[in-house]
Amino acid sequence: MQPAVQQIFVEWELPPWLTLGIALTAAIYLRGWLKLRRTRPRQFTLGRLACFLSGMAVLWLAIASPMDGFADASLSAHMVEHLLLMSAVPPLLLCGLPVVPLLRGLPRILLRSVVAPLLRLPWLRHLLHRLTAPLVAWLLMNLSFLAWHVPAAYDFALEHEAWHDVEHICFLSTSLLFWWVILRPWPAPKVARSWGIIIFLVTADVVNTILSAVLAFCDRPLYLYYLHVPSPFGLAPLEEQTLGAVIMWVLGSFAFLVPAMVLTLRMVGSSAHLDAE
Repeated sequence: MQPAVQQIFVEWELPPWLTLGIALTAAIYLRGWLKLRRTRPRQFTLGRLACFLSGMAVLWLAIASPMDGFADASLSAHMVEHLLLMSAVPPLLLCGLPVVPLLRGLPRILLRSVVAPLLRLPWLRHLLHRLTAPLVAWLLMNLSFLAWHVPAAYDFALEHEAWHDVEHICFLSTSLLFWWVILRPWPAPKVARSWGIIIFLVTADVVNTILSAVLAFCDRPLYLYYLHVPSPFGLAPLEEQTLGAVIMWVLGSFAFLVPAMVLTLRMVGSSAHLDAE
């Protein structure tokens, strides 16, 4: 094992509050899921539970496990961390239909005295409605993605742990909005699928491709932070940058284009079925 790898494991400490928060959220969801399963067994299946709990586990892996230490020392590991936060955790959580189970899982006194009054506020309901509008969600996710990959912002986040946490929050929250538009988990009202959702996904992939290409074909390291940190994998900074770009390019495109293809096939099939009738 490389000394730099050993050092990461030696320096890693379990973040107690973050781990507790993730575990508590999973427990609240499980409590609500058990209640809902009594009346909606076909809707709240074991698969839904597995999706949500897997999403929470991947979230812990990305930001609370030794992977976060690797992300601090390796650009390629950092890109994997970003992909988990933006393309794995959100769809897994949303496939668990989290809204109602999380509400039902809260202690009744907290739900009645704090959460319910907040959800009744007209301005908050209006804000949530606006944030889940397709154009707004697309812009927030992609602008956040691009802004945090500007070299100055990227290096600043790695040099200041609090801002690194803000970066993670930005990636996760805006990606939840992005995937909400695609999945629209219950109790969100269902809308008829149109070809706009394909454009929504494909244009996001274009943004990812452009940034990946810039990093892959640049002839110099863009992120100066890594010039002073030894790679745990023994790679030069430019090699790390190229590898990270390839990871982001391939896996990022996979995350956008596979759902686009699935939705395209479904819409074509629905159209053919209607024509046949």
